[in-house]
Amino acid sequence: KVGCIIEDNIEDIYHFAEMIIKVKEPIESEYPLIKPNQLLFTYFHFASSKRLTDAMIKSKAICLAYETVEQDGKLPLLIPMSEVAGRMATQEGAKFLEKPQGGFGILLGGVAGVKPANVMVIGGGIAGTEAALMAAGLGANVTIFDTNLDRLRYLEITMPSNVTPIYSNPFTLEQEIQTSHLIIGTVLIPGSKAPKLITKKMLNKMMPGTVLVDVAIDQGGCVETSKPTTHANPTYLVNDVVHYCVANMPGGVPRTSTMALNKATLPLLLKLADQGYKKTLTENKNYLAGLNVYRGNITFKGVSDAFDLEYTPASDLLKN
Repeated sequence: KVGCIIEDNIEDIYHFAEMIIKVKEPIESEYPLIKPNQLLFTYFHFASSKRLTDAMIKSKAICLAYETVEQDGKLPLLIPMSEVAGRMATQEGAKFLEKPQGGFGILLGGVAGVKPANVMVIGGGIAGTEAALMAAGLGANVTIFDTNLDRLRYLEITMPSNVTPIYSNPFTLEQEIQTSHLIIGTVLIPGSKAPKLITKKMLNKMMPGTVLVDVAIDQGGCVETSKPTTHANPTYLVNDVVHYCVANMPGGVPRTSTMALNKATLPLLLKLADQGYKKTLTENKNYLAGLNVYRGNITFKGVSDAFDLEYTPASDLLKN
């Protein structure tokens, strides 16, 4: 009724569309369908995949990444999915702490006369804060780690009494993992690979049945032993430690995720459609920060650094 055309196959969509809007990065079967100068607007997480990066460079497409668009020092298009992933991290972690799932066999909030579980959250950003709030709400004993003192002060004021913000360094992390039942890694360096804060050697100091939820897996993961898993097969064991490393965690709750993401992306999407990408990006540096690959050139420093490839400022290329 509003003039939308629904196609039965993806080939037709890529053939006629000037702009492709997705939730996740193109998969390998889509690589040959992408045309030069076609605008792709989606989550890319390039720094975690050399194959994807090479394919998009080869395609000569224009790749605008949700996760690096900025506004007032924040990442507005990443926030809704970080909120979902953070909350899901606690929800899934609680489930896999159950003994039949390979976990420690402890209830996150305990019961009267029985201690609650110890939850450790690495990263005090949006995902980490949401994970900590969910765990605290269920009654767990929570510690949240960050290296930003201003953020720690904010968390100290705003978090419930059963959440303790702690300055993060290798020593404090290694001490805390020894008594934590659920460890949630949410570390993010926008557009770049996540640092490996938990090493394989550190697993030996964890209790058997500890659950590790690596929310940072979309950016390569912050745990050395992490590898991407799926919602169909979400976990695996390493040294009796349960690893939950589902890429695209929000895909498990698509109704919530779709509505949350659409509210964030629609304003920019409409600008791109109404006035074209060149005008939109050149007039707004925050939007320009989302441009990661442009007609065969890497235009985001974090991506070029991840693979030691040449970097070209986006503003220089858009002048042509």
